[in-house]
Amino acid sequence: MSTNPASRNYAEALPQRPWRYLAQVELATAERTDWYNHRRLHGEIGHVPPVEYEALHYLATTKPQVTHNV
Repeated sequence: MSTNPASRNYAEALPQRPWRYLAQVELATAERTDWYNHRRLHGEIGHVPPVEYEALHYLATTKPQVTHNV
């Protein structure tokens, strides 16, 4: 049996407990997404959170905007 790694990860993301309201599931999903993108240390990119790595990437690769004072 083959399982999709993304769905397996998602299933592990939320605590296995009875959910009484859809809002509880939505909140737990938002909390997991926040952790996954902002606090999780990713080993393939230097043990920094993905959001931090992306910010550093754009800082290093984008040219500064030129503004003229008139």
